[in-house]
Amino acid sequence: MSIYYDETLRVFHLQTPGSSYVLQIIQDGHLSHRYWGARVEAFGDSNPAVYMDRPLSANPYPHDKASGFSLDTQPREYPGYGTSDFREPAFQFECEDGSTVVDLRYYGHRIFPGKPVLEGLPATYVESDDEAETLELELRDGLTGLRALLYYTVFRQHDAIARSVRFINEGGGRLKLLRAISASVDFGDADFRMLQLSGGWSNERNVLVRPLCKGLQSVESKRGASSAQHNPFLALLRDGAGEHSGEVYGFSLVYSGNFFAGAEVDQYDTTRVVIGLNPFEFSWLLEPGASFQTPEAVLVYSNTGLDGMSGAYHRLYRTRLARGKFRDKERPVLINNWEATYFDFDADKIEQIAVKAAELGIELLVLDDGWFGRRDNDTSSLGDWFIHEEKLPKGLGDLAERVKAQGLEFGLWFEPEMVNPDSELYRNHPDWAIHSAGRPSSTSRNQLVLDFSREEVCSAIVEMLSSVLRSAPISYVKWDMNRNMTEIGSAALPPERQRETAHRYMLGLYRVLEELTKAFPDVLFESCSSGGGRFDPGMLHYMPQTWTSDNTDAVSRLKIQYGTSLVYPASSMGAHVSSVPNHQTARITPLEIRGHAALSGVFGYELDLTALSPEEEALMKEQVALYKQIRRTVQFGEFHRLLSPFEGNEAAWIFVSEDGAEAAAFYYKVLARPNSGLRTLRLRGLDPSARYRVYGAEPAAAGAMADWTCGTADGGGSVEASGSEGTEPARHGGAAAAGKDAARIFGGDELMNIGLRVPAKLLKGDFQSHIWRLERVE
Repeated sequence: MSIYYDETLRVFHLQTPGSSYVLQIIQDGHLSHRYWGARVEAFGDSNPAVYMDRPLSANPYPHDKASGFSLDTQPREYPGYGTSDFREPAFQFECEDGSTVVDLRYYGHRIFPGKPVLEGLPATYVESDDEAETLELELRDGLTGLRALLYYTVFRQHDAIARSVRFINEGGGRLKLLRAISASVDFGDADFRMLQLSGGWSNERNVLVRPLCKGLQSVESKRGASSAQHNPFLALLRDGAGEHSGEVYGFSLVYSGNFFAGAEVDQYDTTRVVIGLNPFEFSWLLEPGASFQTPEAVLVYSNTGLDGMSGAYHRLYRTRLARGKFRDKERPVLINNWEATYFDFDADKIEQIAVKAAELGIELLVLDDGWFGRRDNDTSSLGDWFIHEEKLPKGLGDLAERVKAQGLEFGLWFEPEMVNPDSELYRNHPDWAIHSAGRPSSTSRNQLVLDFSREEVCSAIVEMLSSVLRSAPISYVKWDMNRNMTEIGSAALPPERQRETAHRYMLGLYRVLEELTKAFPDVLFESCSSGGGRFDPGMLHYMPQTWTSDNTDAVSRLKIQYGTSLVYPASSMGAHVSSVPNHQTARITPLEIRGHAALSGVFGYELDLTALSPEEEALMKEQVALYKQIRRTVQFGEFHRLLSPFEGNEAAWIFVSEDGAEAAAFYYKVLARPNSGLRTLRLRGLDPSARYRVYGAEPAAAGAMADWTCGTADGGGSVEASGSEGTEPARHGGAAAAGKDAARIFGGDELMNIGLRVPAKLLKGDFQSHIWRLERVE
């Protein structure tokens, strides 16, 4: 068992492999939060009065019981407002008489194997009931007839707890839900720093850390999407916690729309964290007998710092959030034509790119925007999902076959959630766009948002896209979404339900994605929203990878991919090499560091392959060949951050294969520094008792090429010769096409405690990078 109930103490004890979560039924059926932290085998504290009344505090007492018991001083499990707790509530309702006081108390519970499916919403899952155990707590409000079912799922193999709430109106009157938080946790102190992932378009998921102070500190989205501005995630770090040590508490929401996540510190320096739907401009009318399901929140505790928290999220989200054929399958190396051609292409140009791609070893060609309707720029045709006959007179099937004839798979770009006013779809159905009646609609990129809260709109999109996907051998779809919602309203909803539009949109989108991914299981879907504007767990449930950012500049990507890795696995991060000057920053960086940055995710290119120099072609062949060798380790291995680009001039990380037999370590230096001295990089995640053959290690005697081919070396580590004499094995990060030039042997403890010497050649010049490949010596 993972969940225990002590009938005497009325305590529920939830255990993951490394953590415990404890709650208790206390006075008058209130739920008290007792503990969340490192795993304990038993919880025997019977004292429910965790926080007693303070002298002269003027705390109110529920039901006139002046006994020192006030909800404003109690650590609560799922708090409401209006009955003596003044902190951020987890739920709020408006009753038919206009009052907003709803008092939910414990009514019953059940503990069962497995994990329930959340109706209409993405969530983590189990493949057999023995993988998890779930606690269902039933709360009731006697006056209104409202029931709330609180779900807690504990996984046997994952250090995570999944929480959600289902509200059911079993009374005779209508209730309007105003706030629906998925998880609330009270801490007994405020000795934390709060970490958030924030930024903007082309600058997503910066790591921002600040000390908690009195009041509410929060991140949120009001944009109709999880957004590039703030990710639906926050973490609390105990004082002194860092990358590899200390206590960290993570809160992640499996949702792609408007969210709210905050930490409130009260007058007693206690902290309440809440995460769920954003109550701003939200309401949901619950008729008698109706129910409402909140999105799922995933909570992770780590006492090994951010590294431990990230590892728990990576393993869970990669294996029990992502689904389908491609969850465990290596993703192809792709070429996307967008930055090569933009809208200016025809079938012959795309075929030329395919021919060159095949020569380089690339496996998939993706045709981006401009293949449909009369789409020659971004002013028209979104919504008209039929072939642009002037560009592709022989149709999509002909082009796909020409690409496949070169040995490549064929992929396609869509933006199904949008419509241009200049389109046949909009001219026929102007009411299908989200809008506020009687007011002009704002446009962004000359487009409006289709109203996915309407079933007929969702059905039409499924039918149009299915027709295209059946018309040609398409194995990949890039699903884009390039603007946020304004003038949010639906022509299909009555006035009292207009504030349901944004959430109903998300439910409609999830329905569309569910239908399409099930109908086309052999298609690899990738999510995109002007890059990383909807990089969230909700989308990963349907699409196992996301375009991390429109910004493909290698230096920018170090921070973007580092920040993304706090929650999301490398298998979810699309990472491409593009041309220079970079189209987003105008920065000029070497092809080598551009490749090394992109090799740390789902690898591909986004440039004109027909305009390469012979030197660029040779290096790109090496990059593709190397990625194929380390692909499984990168996409499905354990990931550890080593140096943060947010804290200095360098970045580094390492991927260790599932079986621990192989690893790939990456090092990046942004700007050269005069007289900077030598650098040593300590690795992580290795077996300290094992020995590793390391390719790309600095020679023991710096600058002596003979040391690459001799049998021994001073200073630790033996040397093996496996490359051609006279070649420079570190020319492309110690791993050329075969990735097997010269090698040295090191102990795992040596690599983690002493480290590897960063090659001296990286001391000079800006934008330098290096890769080491490791193989465990059996």
